[in-house]
Amino acid sequence: MEYVKLGATGLDVSRLCLGCMTYGVPDRGNHAWTLDEETSRPFIKKALELGINFFDTANVYSDGTSEEIVGRALKDFSTRDEVVIATKVHGRMRPGPNGAGLSRRAIMSEIDHSLRRLGTDYVDLYQIHRWDYGTPIEETLEALHDVVKAGKARYIGASSMYAWQFAKALYTADFNGWTRFSTMQNYVNLLYREEEREMLPLCEAEGIGVIPWSPMARGRLTRDWDEGSARSETDEFGKTLYAATAAADRKVVEKVAGIAAKRGVPRAQVALAWVLQKEPITAPIIGASKQNHLDDAVAALSLNLTAEEILALEEPYVPHEVIGFS
Repeated sequence: MEYVKLGATGLDVSRLCLGCMTYGVPDRGNHAWTLDEETSRPFIKKALELGINFFDTANVYSDGTSEEIVGRALKDFSTRDEVVIATKVHGRMRPGPNGAGLSRRAIMSEIDHSLRRLGTDYVDLYQIHRWDYGTPIEETLEALHDVVKAGKARYIGASSMYAWQFAKALYTADFNGWTRFSTMQNYVNLLYREEEREMLPLCEAEGIGVIPWSPMARGRLTRDWDEGSARSETDEFGKTLYAATAAADRKVVEKVAGIAAKRGVPRAQVALAWVLQKEPITAPIIGASKQNHLDDAVAALSLNLTAEEILALEEPYVPHEVIGFS
């Protein structure tokens, strides 16, 4: 396993982050394809054995049960000081006008709920899951600053938003002397490269750690275009991500397949290797619902794509409508 500093911080994280949206009670929340606790625990244990120390979840995943499952597993299989735990806030957790969002009330309430579910006194990285158009960014940032000063989070991060929004948040934090975002968790893969236009250059200039979600496009880069999966059949959000550019996206998937065949490696390794070689990405967030998913992810760390291969993978891409922000 390789380790790297998380952006401009002094925190060392594994070059791969295990995304834990896959682990949760299936009939809780919106993800019917999740793995229950008994099935989930071997994946978390194997990730630790492979040297992964970075785990990402969210309060909204499976109605909080992802945090519970991850927290119990990490407590049983490691020590708190050995792991880096990240979670997120924004999504709706209860009915009513204050059951979601990034108000001071929501943040102060949800951090305590997340810590309780995770079974820890602090999280290493507390992230806003999306931009809250109903709350002034000043209110959100000051509340997050207070969470850090209270010792409930070591660092704060953001997730998918427009580059101008992220720039505004960084400036506002600096201007007021508040804790600034250390990370950006955005959507980057061979089927969606719009973040290369503004967000990735901004992150590089500002020393932000980039931890992209869905680096293999929810599995679409790992199989034939017309081949489905249990998750793809029930993943309503995922269905909205790829419909408009299917013709061009299919060509990219075929390029991945061709290079993987020539290399004699699974397609997942090629798709992830491309993300790992993209500046300034720190640690892609990988999902694992089969044991080989973890093996392929670690193997991708050693797969160095040539300039010619990268050009071939990128050539079919066409501009995409901006997605993933809601």
